[in-house]
Formats: sequence, structure tokens, C-alpha cells
Amino acid sequence: MSHLNTKNWNWVTQLLPVLLAAVAVLLGASAYAAVPGITGVSHTPSFSLTASEDFITQPDGQMVYSWGYGCTSRPSDFRPTLAGQTCPLMQIPGPTLIVTEGDNVTVTLTNSLPPGAGNTSILFPGFQVIASAVDTTLIGPKAGLLTTEAAPGGTVTYSFTATTPGTHAYYSGTQSDLQIEMGLYGALIVLPNSPVPVGVGGCTKNNGDTASYSLSTSAYDNLPASCYDREYLFQLAEMDPRIHRQAEEQVQAAKAAVAGGGTASPLNVATEPYHPNYFLVNGRSMPDDMDANFAPPYPHQPYNGNPHMHPGDQVLLRVIGVGRWQHPFHEHGNHVRILARDGNLLLSQTDPTKLAGPLLFTTTTTPGLAMDGIFYWSGRGLNWDVYGHKPGDGSDCSPDPSGYYTAASPRSATLPSSFSQGLSTLGAPNYYEWCADHNKALETNPVGNVGSGGPVTLPDPLILTNGLWYGGTPYLGPVATLNAGGSTPVAPGKATQNPNAGFAFMWHSHNEREITTNDVFPGGMMMMMIVDAPYVQIDETL
Repeated sequence: MSHLNTKNWNWVTQLLPVLLAAVAVLLGASAYAAVPGITGVSHTPSFSLTASEDFITQPDGQMVYSWGYGCTSRPSDFRPTLAGQTCPLMQIPGPTLIVTEGDNVTVTLTNSLPPGAGNTSILFPGFQVIASAVDTTLIGPKAGLLTTEAAPGGTVTYSFTATTPGTHAYYSGTQSDLQIEMGLYGALIVLPNSPVPVGVGGCTKNNGDTASYSLSTSAYDNLPASCYDREYLFQLAEMDPRIHRQAEEQVQAAKAAVAGGGTASPLNVATEPYHPNYFLVNGRSMPDDMDANFAPPYPHQPYNGNPHMHPGDQVLLRVIGVGRWQHPFHEHGNHVRILARDGNLLLSQTDPTKLAGPLLFTTTTTPGLAMDGIFYWSGRGLNWDVYGHKPGDGSDCSPDPSGYYTAASPRSATLPSSFSQGLSTLGAPNYYEWCADHNKALETNPVGNVGSGGPVTLPDPLILTNGLWYGGTPYLGPVATLNAGGSTPVAPGKATQNPNAGFAFMWHSHNEREITTNDVFPGGMMMMMIVDAPYVQIDETL
């Protein structure tokens, strides 16, 4: 076996326990999620960013020299409020800038890139941007090919009106083949100034959480089809480590020249041929992307990719393609209905209140393109009862006009006490169940006894290889956990060990190479989407 193969095998054996542990944590009651970002003063938000150098980490232990946008001072307002929030001098992706439609936005960029890197800048595609010529450092802005640039050590100020709601990208407009590759990119979220209100005829909140961590009630103005319960941002990018090593070596040489009293030679980094080996979601690769937002091990990669939801939640996905390659991002569990591209709504020509965007199996990104889409999960079409009901257990599933058990259902007058665990908002722990599958068995004896005659025989929970990863039930919720004990009993403590059991669906790139890290599977653009039981509080503050 070659040294490379030995290294890769060691990497795999070290990664798998980490991945399993990450999935186990994700299936607990707590969740790491939301779209963290920074805002400015209401209606006139002002952001002070810097472009600078540092290192980011990869799961294979590599520290990759990179450039990124960061904050020159601590912002006054983070949204939503999350534990451990910070905005370092350099991060990848850059800080998510959150503004409201109609705001007059100002972004001041300081060029703190290393000697030899030259000018830098920011593009805000889709907006009419004015670059200020005022520079307090006396190192004036420079005219570039695409926008006004900040010279080394200098600043430039960009001003624009946030005219279009939705998700937008921002990135360097200077030597983009190098600077975007090095990490100079980020997201701009424009919230609607006339969101759909919650209530009769407006948005309905299905998530049942004590607090809402969504940035708005709807993604677009006065459009009920864009109502949502929770939201996630995914920026998909790739990295070629050869380019980063070249840049690092040339920067070190330039710094040595300056330290010796000389001048720094401009960097001359070859960006072709292009062979990326790292594939990133919000600046991280799997399994790091399933760790918490602002997790200490990733000081320059503060954002994660870790969606949680309840059955029936309308989930707004904000997806941006970064870099040079298209990335076919596949969300298991359902298709995604596209609302808009770069803030441009895709509506019916005959009825402007209805969406006309495609229903996508993969949200294939295009470099620089941002998409908004709505995703939800339900048990419809599975043809088995995802809550593990069985005849005679007292469960209720009265379908609403759409066939689901919701607030619009004609509920039974009474419900068993086991169905009343803090469910005043949802009414029942099987909220959003597809009633046509109620009481349909999945399991067959002897392991399970939920119903009878189901299509599969589940593994024995006492078998060592199942171990702690198998909670004794493939269903949502504690009632199903108790129901799932058959003639081969659930291991001691199992019935209460994970009463908040959820379903894990892998979300990943459909390009097989992009689910590797440095050519080793698993890694890259992968994460787990967790469907939590309806009563589980998804806590976005952790």
C-alpha cells in the first residue's frame, strides 16, 4: 500500500467515528441552525469590512492559506441572536449582510491583503452601486475593470439601495480567478419591506417552537407562496489547494522582501489548470459543516450547514453558487420549488400570485447565481405510518382538506394523555401526518409489534453492530418508541433513551467527486437534514 493510500485509509478510519458522533448529536433535541448575519442601523445600514489573510481548516487536518472578508470592528447587531456570535477580521464566507428592501446600504472595504496581492474590491450584482472617492487613508481608490478598487492599505466605499428582496451574492471584482478562489465572497440577504403577516389569510406558523429564528415571515412582499417557518443559507464553493499553496509561498517571499527594505513583487499565481480537491458548504466540509455555528475549532469558518425541521414546516432554502463550477445540490426527502433567482421572482404570467418556478430534484448552482426555494417534508408517498401508530392505541388522524392532520382537521373530542406533552400549539404529536397512511405497519414481528404484516423486518436492537445508534424504532416520537418493542425487547433504557427520535436525510452534491475531501470519501459537500418530531423544540441559539 502506498503512503498516500495509507494516509487516506487512516483519514477514513478517523473520520467515521466523528461522523457517527455528529449524526448522534444532530438527532438529539437541540439543533444548530438559522441564517446568522449582521445588520446595520435601520434603513441606513453601514458595514465596515476588511479583506485579509488567514488559514481555514479541513477535516483531513490541512490548514489552507486563504483570503476572506471580515469585520474591522464588532457589529452592533447580529441576527438572529446566537450564542458565541462573532465577526472576525477574516472569515469564509464573508459576513452575511442582512438589510431590508429600500434600505440605503453602505459598505466600506479596507484592503488588508498581504504584500504583493494588489488591489481588491466587492461586486454587488443586481444593484446600482456608487463607489465613493473619499479615502481617509490618503491611498485613493483605483479604477478597476469591473468596479472601483481599494489599493493596498486603502479603502473604498460602496453605496446602493437594496431594491430587490431575496438572496444575493457578493464577491471580489478584482482578479476574480484568484481572489474568489482564495475566499473573497459572501451573501447579501434583502428582507421584504411588506412581508406577509401571520394570521387569517396570511402566513401560518407550523413549527410550534417557543421562539422563531426566521428573519421574516415571507421571503417576498405580499406573496403568500413565499411564506416560511425557518430558513437556511448554503454557499457552495470549491478550492484548489495548489493555487492556495502558490499564493502562500509568493506572499511569504513578498513579506521577506519588504522586511529586508525592498519592495514586494506582484503575485503571479497560475490559476489554470484547475483541480479542486476541497468542496465547501458555507466554508466547511463534512463533517465540520454539521458542527455548531461559531464553533471554536473553526474561528474563520463561522457558518455551518445543518438543517432541522418539523413535518410540514415550510423551509426557505437560500442557495448560492460560488467559484467556477456548477454544484448539483440534492436535498433528499422532497423536491425544492424555486421562488426566485437573484431576487427575480418566477411567477405565472396569467396569475402573478402563483409561483411558476421549477420543482427541482437538485438545485444545481451556477457560479455567482443565488436561488430562493421552498422545501418541506411530510410522510406522504411513503406508504407507511411514520409515527408508528397501531390500531387501538387511541391515536387520531383526522385529515384536513389536503389530507394531513393539521389545525384544520376535525379532531376527536379527547386525546390520550400520552398525546398531550406540551402540544397546545400543535394539538397532537403526529401533527402533519398523512392520514391515508395512519396505522399502516412498517415493522414485522418478532422485532417490532407496531401493527402487523409490515413490509420489512427491522434489525434486532440487541445486536452489537446496531448498538447505541439504533434507538429501537424507525418512527418519530416517544409513543412509537414504546410501541416498537416486540418479542425481542428493546435494550434496557432504550425506550426512554431517545424519545425525540428523528429522521436523518443526507443532503449532498450529486457530483460524486464533490462528496470527497482531498479525494477521500466521505467528505466535501455533504450534511444531514434532520426531521424532528413535531413537539421537539428546535433551538437555534446553540
